Amino acid sequence: MRDYLSEIEQASARDPEQRARELSRRELPKRFYKKAEAAEIAGGYAIHLDGRPVKTPSKSTLTLPSAVLAEAVAAEWEAQEKEINPGAMPLTRIANSAQDAVSQKFAEVADEITRFLGNDAVCYRADEPETLVERQTRIWDPVLDWAGQELGARFVLVEGIIHKEQPDALLKAFRTRLSDLTALQLAAFHTATTLMGSAVLAFAVLGEHLTADEAWSAAFIEEDWNIERWGEDAEAAKLRSYKRSEFNAAVLVLKS
Repeated sequence: MRDYLSEIEQASARDPEQRARELSRRELPKRFYKKAEAAEIAGGYAIHLDGRPVKTPSKSTLTLPSAVLAEAVAAEWEAQEKEINPGAMPLTRIANSAQDAVSQKFAEVADEITRFLGNDAVCYRADEPETLVERQTRIWDPVLDWAGQELGARFVLVEGIIHKEQPDALLKAFRTRLSDLTALQLAAFHTATTLMGSAVLAFAVLGEHLTADEAWSAAFIEEDWNIERWGEDAEAAKLRSYKRSEFNAAVLVLKS
Protein backbone atom coordinates (compact mmCIF):
# COMPACT_ATOMS: atom_id res chain seq x y z
CA MET A 1 0.00 0.00 0.00
CA ARG A 2 2.75 2.43 0.98
CA ASP A 3 4.59 1.95 -2.34
CA TYR A 4 1.39 2.69 -4.21
CA LEU A 5 0.71 5.86 -2.24
CA SER A 6 4.33 6.92 -2.69
CA GLU A 7 4.06 6.60 -6.45
CA ILE A 8 0.91 8.69 -6.51
CA GLU A 9 2.25 11.34 -4.13
CA GLN A 10 5.40 11.81 -6.18
CA ALA A 11 3.13 12.79 -9.07
CA SER A 12 1.21 15.29 -6.94
CA ALA A 13 2.40 18.35 -8.87
CA ARG A 14 1.05 17.01 -12.15
CA ASP A 15 -2.17 18.03 -13.80
CA PRO A 16 -5.12 16.80 -11.67
CA GLU A 17 -6.89 15.54 -14.79
CA GLN A 18 -3.95 13.28 -15.60
CA ARG A 19 -3.77 12.13 -11.99
CA ALA A 20 -7.47 11.26 -12.01
CA ARG A 21 -7.00 9.10 -15.10
CA GLU A 22 -4.01 7.34 -13.53
CA LEU A 23 -5.87 6.62 -10.31
CA SER A 24 -8.86 5.21 -12.18
CA ARG A 25 -6.61 2.65 -13.90
CA ARG A 26 -4.94 1.37 -10.75
CA GLU A 27 -5.98 -1.41 -8.40
CA LEU A 28 -6.59 0.26 -5.07
CA PRO A 29 -5.10 -1.11 -1.84
CA LYS A 30 -7.44 -2.53 0.80
CA ARG A 31 -8.21 -0.60 3.95
CA PHE A 32 -6.12 -2.24 6.68
CA TYR A 33 -7.04 -0.13 9.75
CA LYS A 34 -10.12 0.31 11.90
CA LYS A 35 -9.73 3.90 13.04
CA ALA A 36 -8.04 7.06 11.77
CA GLU A 37 -7.57 10.01 14.11
CA ALA A 38 -5.47 13.12 14.67
CA ALA A 39 -2.94 13.00 17.49
CA GLU A 40 -0.89 15.81 18.97
CA ILE A 41 2.86 15.22 18.83
CA ALA A 42 5.98 17.33 19.29
CA GLY A 43 5.97 19.97 16.58
CA GLY A 44 2.37 19.57 15.45
CA TYR A 45 -0.19 16.85 14.80
CA ALA A 46 0.11 13.39 13.29
CA ILE A 47 -2.48 11.07 11.75
CA HIS A 48 -2.75 7.75 13.55
CA LEU A 49 -4.17 4.61 12.00
CA ASP A 50 -4.98 2.28 14.89
CA GLY A 51 -2.36 4.16 16.88
CA ARG A 52 0.38 4.03 14.24
CA PRO A 53 1.43 7.28 12.50
CA VAL A 54 0.91 7.79 8.79
CA LYS A 55 4.23 8.16 6.99
CA THR A 56 5.03 10.27 3.94
CA PRO A 57 6.55 8.58 0.87
CA SER A 58 9.98 9.49 2.23
CA LYS A 59 9.11 7.56 5.39
CA SER A 60 8.89 10.54 7.76
CA THR A 61 5.89 11.00 10.03
CA LEU A 62 3.28 13.12 8.29
CA THR A 63 2.95 16.24 10.44
CA LEU A 64 0.29 18.94 10.23
CA PRO A 65 0.67 22.38 11.84
CA SER A 66 -2.83 22.66 13.32
CA ALA A 67 -5.57 20.55 14.83
CA VAL A 68 -8.00 21.78 12.16
CA LEU A 69 -5.88 20.47 9.29
CA ALA A 70 -4.99 17.27 11.12
CA GLU A 71 -8.66 16.51 11.77
CA ALA A 72 -9.45 17.16 8.11
CA VAL A 73 -6.68 14.82 6.93
CA ALA A 74 -7.75 12.17 9.45
CA ALA A 75 -11.30 12.49 8.09
CA GLU A 76 -9.99 11.66 4.59
CA TRP A 77 -8.47 8.43 5.91
CA GLU A 78 -11.55 7.62 7.98
CA ALA A 79 -13.79 8.13 4.92
CA GLN A 80 -12.02 5.36 2.99
CA GLU A 81 -14.18 2.27 2.93
CA LYS A 82 -13.04 -1.12 1.67
CA GLU A 83 -10.27 0.39 -0.41
CA ILE A 84 -7.92 3.36 0.00
CA ASN A 85 -8.39 5.77 -2.89
CA PRO A 86 -5.67 8.49 -2.99
CA GLY A 87 -7.77 10.32 -5.57
CA ALA A 88 -10.25 11.12 -2.78
CA MET A 89 -7.53 12.35 -0.40
CA PRO A 90 -6.38 15.76 -1.70
CA LEU A 91 -5.32 17.12 1.70
CA THR A 92 -3.13 14.09 2.31
CA ARG A 93 -1.46 14.53 -1.07
CA ILE A 94 -0.85 18.26 -0.55
CA ALA A 95 0.62 17.60 2.90
CA ASN A 96 2.87 14.82 1.61
CA SER A 97 4.03 16.97 -1.28
CA ALA A 98 4.78 19.87 1.06
CA GLN A 99 6.75 17.79 3.52
CA ASP A 100 8.72 15.65 1.09
CA ALA A 101 9.18 17.93 -1.91
CA VAL A 102 8.21 21.58 -1.49
CA SER A 103 10.12 21.96 1.77
CA GLN A 104 13.25 20.83 -0.08
CA LYS A 105 12.65 22.84 -3.26
CA PHE A 106 10.77 25.85 -1.94
CA ALA A 107 12.55 28.39 -4.15
CA GLU A 108 12.01 26.33 -7.31
CA VAL A 109 8.28 25.96 -6.65
CA ALA A 110 7.92 29.66 -5.83
CA ASP A 111 9.79 30.57 -9.01
CA GLU A 112 7.50 28.30 -11.04
CA ILE A 113 4.38 29.96 -9.63
CA THR A 114 5.88 33.39 -10.36
CA ARG A 115 6.47 32.39 -13.97
CA PHE A 116 2.84 31.29 -14.09
CA LEU A 117 1.81 34.74 -12.91
CA GLY A 118 3.80 36.23 -15.77
CA ASN A 119 1.52 34.42 -18.19
CA ASP A 120 -1.66 34.43 -16.13
CA ALA A 121 -4.94 33.43 -17.75
CA VAL A 122 -6.86 36.44 -16.42
CA CYS A 123 -4.55 38.76 -18.37
CA TYR A 124 -5.48 37.14 -21.70
CA ARG A 125 -8.80 38.37 -23.01
CA ALA A 126 -11.16 37.31 -25.75
CA ASP A 127 -11.75 39.88 -28.48
CA GLU A 128 -15.21 38.47 -29.23
CA PRO A 129 -18.09 37.83 -28.72
CA GLU A 130 -19.08 40.95 -26.86
CA THR A 131 -20.93 39.14 -24.07
CA LEU A 132 -17.83 37.11 -23.17
CA VAL A 133 -15.57 40.15 -23.38
CA GLU A 134 -17.91 42.06 -21.06
CA ARG A 135 -18.01 39.23 -18.54
CA GLN A 136 -14.24 38.88 -18.44
CA THR A 137 -13.84 42.63 -18.01
CA ARG A 138 -16.46 42.88 -15.28
CA ILE A 139 -15.13 39.99 -13.20
CA TRP A 140 -11.39 39.94 -13.90
CA ASP A 141 -10.53 43.65 -14.00
CA PRO A 142 -11.35 44.36 -10.33
CA VAL A 143 -9.22 41.39 -9.26
CA LEU A 144 -6.28 42.58 -11.35
CA ASP A 145 -6.70 46.11 -10.01
CA TRP A 146 -6.61 44.80 -6.44
CA ALA A 147 -3.62 42.54 -7.09
CA GLY A 148 -1.77 45.35 -8.85
CA GLN A 149 -2.30 47.63 -5.87
CA GLU A 150 -1.09 44.92 -3.51
CA LEU A 151 2.04 44.36 -5.59
CA GLY A 152 2.73 47.98 -6.52
CA ALA A 153 2.46 47.64 -10.31
CA ARG A 154 -0.17 47.28 -13.02
CA PHE A 155 -0.79 44.10 -14.96
CA VAL A 156 -0.49 44.16 -18.74
CA LEU A 157 -3.63 42.94 -20.51
CA VAL A 158 -3.46 40.95 -23.74
CA GLU A 159 -6.08 40.39 -26.44
CA GLY A 160 -5.57 37.07 -28.13
CA ILE A 161 -2.72 34.66 -27.42
CA ILE A 162 0.47 36.61 -28.17
CA HIS A 163 2.55 36.72 -25.00
CA LYS A 164 3.45 40.03 -23.38
CA GLU A 165 5.82 40.40 -20.45
CA GLN A 166 4.49 41.53 -17.09
CA PRO A 167 6.47 44.27 -15.26
CA ASP A 168 9.57 42.99 -13.44
CA ALA A 169 8.62 44.98 -10.35
CA LEU A 170 5.27 43.19 -10.19
CA LEU A 171 6.84 39.73 -10.54
CA LYS A 172 9.48 40.47 -7.93
CA ALA A 173 6.89 41.76 -5.46
CA PHE A 174 4.79 38.64 -5.99
CA ARG A 175 7.81 36.36 -5.53
CA THR A 176 8.57 38.13 -2.25
CA ARG A 177 5.03 37.46 -1.03
CA LEU A 178 5.47 33.76 -1.77
CA SER A 179 8.62 33.69 0.35
CA ASP A 180 6.46 34.47 3.38
CA LEU A 181 4.45 31.25 3.00
CA THR A 182 5.16 27.94 4.68
CA ALA A 183 5.98 24.91 2.56
CA LEU A 184 2.46 23.60 3.16
CA GLN A 185 0.88 26.89 2.12
CA LEU A 186 3.07 27.07 -0.97
CA ALA A 187 2.08 23.53 -1.97
CA ALA A 188 -1.57 24.51 -1.59
CA PHE A 189 -1.01 27.74 -3.51
CA HIS A 190 0.57 25.74 -6.35
CA THR A 191 -2.39 23.38 -6.39
CA ALA A 192 -4.91 26.24 -6.49
CA THR A 193 -2.97 28.00 -9.24
CA THR A 194 -2.81 24.87 -11.38
CA LEU A 195 -6.48 24.05 -10.95
CA MET A 196 -7.70 27.56 -11.79
CA GLY A 197 -5.04 28.39 -14.37
CA SER A 198 -4.40 31.60 -12.47
CA ALA A 199 -1.92 32.62 -9.78
CA VAL A 200 -3.77 35.95 -9.58
CA LEU A 201 -6.97 34.24 -8.45
CA ALA A 202 -5.05 32.08 -5.97
CA PHE A 203 -3.41 35.24 -4.63
CA ALA A 204 -6.85 36.85 -4.26
CA VAL A 205 -8.07 33.88 -2.20
CA LEU A 206 -4.95 33.99 -0.03
CA GLY A 207 -5.42 37.73 0.49
CA GLU A 208 -9.14 37.26 1.25
CA HIS A 209 -10.11 39.53 -1.63
CA LEU A 210 -12.17 36.71 -3.16
CA THR A 211 -14.02 33.84 -1.54
CA ALA A 212 -13.32 30.32 -2.77
CA ASP A 213 -16.62 30.33 -4.70
CA GLU A 214 -15.88 33.70 -6.31
CA ALA A 215 -12.41 32.66 -7.40
CA TRP A 216 -13.59 29.31 -8.75
CA SER A 217 -16.35 30.98 -10.75
CA ALA A 218 -13.91 33.56 -12.11
CA ALA A 219 -11.58 30.81 -13.26
CA PHE A 220 -14.26 29.22 -15.45
CA ILE A 221 -15.80 32.23 -17.14
CA GLU A 222 -15.25 31.02 -20.68
CA GLU A 223 -16.20 27.43 -19.90
CA ASP A 224 -19.42 28.55 -18.21
CA TRP A 225 -20.18 30.92 -21.08
CA ASN A 226 -19.95 27.98 -23.48
CA ILE A 227 -22.07 25.76 -21.22
CA GLU A 228 -24.83 28.38 -21.20
CA ARG A 229 -25.00 28.18 -24.97
CA TRP A 230 -24.22 24.57 -25.81
CA GLY A 231 -24.91 22.61 -22.64
CA GLU A 232 -22.58 20.72 -20.34
CA ASP A 233 -20.76 17.48 -21.13
CA ALA A 234 -21.22 14.86 -18.42
CA GLU A 235 -17.57 13.84 -18.34
CA ALA A 236 -16.43 17.45 -18.22
CA ALA A 237 -18.79 18.09 -15.32
CA LYS A 238 -17.43 15.07 -13.46
CA LEU A 239 -13.86 16.25 -13.96
CA ARG A 240 -14.71 19.76 -12.82
CA SER A 241 -16.30 18.38 -9.67
CA TYR A 242 -13.15 16.39 -8.98
CA LYS A 243 -11.02 19.49 -9.48
CA ARG A 244 -13.27 21.47 -7.12
CA SER A 245 -12.65 18.97 -4.33
CA GLU A 246 -8.91 19.42 -4.90
CA PHE A 247 -9.36 23.18 -4.85
CA ASN A 248 -11.37 23.08 -1.63
CA ALA A 249 -8.53 21.19 0.02
CA ALA A 250 -6.01 23.77 -1.13
CA VAL A 251 -8.18 26.62 0.15
CA LEU A 252 -8.53 24.95 3.56
CA VAL A 253 -4.75 24.92 3.85
CA LEU A 254 -4.41 28.53 2.74
CA LYS A 255 -7.03 29.65 5.24
CA SER A 256 -5.75 27.62 8.19
